[in-house]
Amino acid sequence: MDNTKTYEAPVVIYEQLARIGKVVVHPKRIELLDLLCQGERSVEALAAATGLKLTTTSAHLQIMRQARLVDTRREANRVYYKAAGEEVCRFIAALGDLAQARLAEVKQILSEIGSHAETTQRVSRVELLNRVRAGDVVVLDVRPTQEYQAGHIPGAISLPLEHLEARLDEFDPQVEIVAYCRGPLCLLAPQAVATLQQHGRQARCLEDGMPEWRQANLPVAVGSEVSNLRQEFSPTAMTE
Repeated sequence: MDNTKTYEAPVVIYEQLARIGKVVVHPKRIELLDLLCQGERSVEALAAATGLKLTTTSAHLQIMRQARLVDTRREANRVYYKAAGEEVCRFIAALGDLAQARLAEVKQILSEIGSHAETTQRVSRVELLNRVRAGDVVVLDVRPTQEYQAGHIPGAISLPLEHLEARLDEFDPQVEIVAYCRGPLCLLAPQAVATLQQHGRQARCLEDGMPEWRQANLPVAVGSEVSNLRQEFSPTAMTE
């Protein structure tokens, strides 16, 4: 007689997991979480970034807060939101990885509107660290300025994608440029690389983005450390 007992997780545990599911069932909530993994933002800034009404943004954020995926702080009359922890950003990154692995539509979208994002040559974090320390590469952050100031690779130059073409002459054609943005599904860096290559510059993308850089416990700088594209890239910045 088999006396082996089987233990099943109580239904209430799955009910708690479903609280997370209520967040990721809506594409705009995933987008909001992705933005918050780049740095803290006010409700107003999130509404502007996602094209949502302020009331709609607040409603989505309340659902995310109920699931404990975001934290808040108040400054005067303004409320600021941020991802509740790195595990939240790891979850969003894993969701993106799963989508790329299982949904052919994701690859098709990247191919059609992402300036060949799927096939853009990538640089690993290890290679980038070595190149930075050797001083033979320029690192370009093509996210919005607010995201750069919230956290960026030390020594990286902030140049949002919409301003790139107007400042191409500031890049030495003999020096390789590595662009990065929000992560593997972000199209900003691949589009920047395509623009740079079309104008005779050597350029590649970082293999992922800023959230993954943080999760790897690599150095992160805040504020506006580098503002002049002609300023020499400092390898020592990586160890500060």
